[in-house]
Amino acid sequence: MLHTLIVGLGRSGRGLHVPSLAKARAAAPFLFAPGPLLGLDPAHDRVDGVRTVGSLEEAARLRPPAQTVVHLCTPPRMRLEMLRDLADLGYRRVIVEKPLALDLVELAGIARLRRARDLELNVATPWSASSLTRRLTVVRRSGVFGALRALTVVQNKPRFTRSLESTSHPTALDIEVPHALAVAVSLAGDADVVSADLSDMCVEGVRMPGLGAARVDLLHQSGTMTRIESDLTCPTRERRIVLEFDTAVLTGHYPCSEADHTAQLAVAVEGRAPARSVFADDALPAFLRSCYGRYARSWPGGGDLTAQIEAVRLLAEVRNLCAPGTGAREVDSAVGA
Repeated sequence: MLHTLIVGLGRSGRGLHVPSLAKARAAAPFLFAPGPLLGLDPAHDRVDGVRTVGSLEEAARLRPPAQTVVHLCTPPRMRLEMLRDLADLGYRRVIVEKPLALDLVELAGIARLRRARDLELNVATPWSASSLTRRLTVVRRSGVFGALRALTVVQNKPRFTRSLESTSHPTALDIEVPHALAVAVSLAGDADVVSADLSDMCVEGVRMPGLGAARVDLLHQSGTMTRIESDLTCPTRERRIVLEFDTAVLTGHYPCSEADHTAQLAVAVEGRAPARSVFADDALPAFLRSCYGRYARSWPGGGDLTAQIEAVRLLAEVRNLCAPGTGAREVDSAVGA
């Protein structure tokens, strides 16, 4: 059985990981050690179901690091430093909130640390464990509808208040886009960035650079074209994915909030009446059960870290396109690291 330490009890740690862990523990109690979760965050010292600690060292004294899974839910700028501190104390199993890194330099540093300290990393992008994504993957691999020609992901939601209150995510590229990039790579393989665009968010006379809408176009080595769109100024919520095959179009809708954990999939095949299904898709608890199962060596599989690394590379390239003049320095630094 494995213990849990959550580092960072803000929106993702307190609001997503804690309740999802409760569901995962209830569904697979044999994976989780009994007792409260441990949590570390100076700004949040009272969280239901969590025993807060004052330092990583205190956490290591209370629960053995070798038998503990760390949920690293701090802002992405702190990833490498925190991973190094955790490794120094003997922690090896870490679930990292997306994105794994903000740029190629940090990604290279994390890769070196992972190899040197034998870290077992997973990135918390629940779409990879989503029931909808699994169904789409089965269809793509089967080849029943021919080749995958185009992939579109639309992730819209109003995010004015949180953008005003927090600077933990630098741009719209860091909020929803990493989910879509990982899924696109998983479904269609490695890719190159064709074009990208980023706009500002404006509310009540305040302009927030880069936090409005993001668009990314990819060309996969398989020949598939992908477009990812995310508008954080949209008045409505939508998480839609469309796969265009030779003989069919599949349109999926991921759950949009914690209020309803169901997904939908519509299949339109040439010469047939469209078919639609609705099914349960509580992705984050499923993702956590999968991670803990692999960490306990109870379940097979190695996760999707390769796709997550490719997503970071693509995200770095997109940032370069959206911020002219920074790309050459970023790439040179990563190559020379």
